[in-house]
Amino acid sequence: MALRVAPCSVSIAAGSLACVTGGNASQARQGRLSFDAVSIARPARSVAVRAAESNVDQKTLSGVVFEPFREVQSDAFLLPSESNKSLARQRFDQSCESAINDQINVEYNVSYIYHALFAYFDRDNVALPGFAKYFKEASEEEREHAEKLMTYQNKRGGRVKLNTIVNPISEFDNSEKGDALHAMELALSLEKLTMEKLYCLHKVAEDAHDVQLTDYIESEFLSEQVEAIKKVSEYVAQLRRIGMDGHGIYHFDRILGEEGA
Repeated sequence: MALRVAPCSVSIAAGSLACVTGGNASQARQGRLSFDAVSIARPARSVAVRAAESNVDQKTLSGVVFEPFREVQSDAFLLPSESNKSLARQRFDQSCESAINDQINVEYNVSYIYHALFAYFDRDNVALPGFAKYFKEASEEEREHAEKLMTYQNKRGGRVKLNTIVNPISEFDNSEKGDALHAMELALSLEKLTMEKLYCLHKVAEDAHDVQLTDYIESEFLSEQVEAIKKVSEYVAQLRRIGMDGHGIYHFDRILGEEGA
């Protein structure tokens, strides 16, 4: 079976479109479609749309999502010309800078107390070298923490300001608990106090929306501080079992001196 297709011709007149499918002129006139309005309005719109689409396509193809040479001119990225101003400082609030200096002071004060404990247990009439070694290492560790914070302060473009250190006591003997238990309970309280101060520093960083500082505190200090509190808590529990027994304290001191050796 053959399919016959009538010849079709398209003619464009001024303001009209005619499609002739083999009928007469009258039918052709009836088939005319007016496109005056479309032909006038569409070209301007289509040019604007094509221009916008072209810009999107260019960004998509090039991968550029920002304009660095223009954006770097904003006030946030202008470098200070004064020689006494930090070039590295960025999004570092004054409250965070002050809080870091406060924490540096905390670490140095705790280090100073631990150094006093070292000096006490190193006396010839006390003669507990294990305790002396433990507190000397604890003092050095706290000083290292202070120095880490000082280094961090400089990295962020802050200024380190060292504050006054409180004079520690030099006698640690206690009539009810003895010197060993009394000193270790003091150490546990100091570790918990340091942890509380770190929480305060973290809160200042949170309030200032300083995500880098909060991450630094969490990764460099908090986990280590939790471990330290657990370790000293165990020492206190063991010394409470020993009580004032000199022989038991002597053996505890030997074990304490061997740890980390």
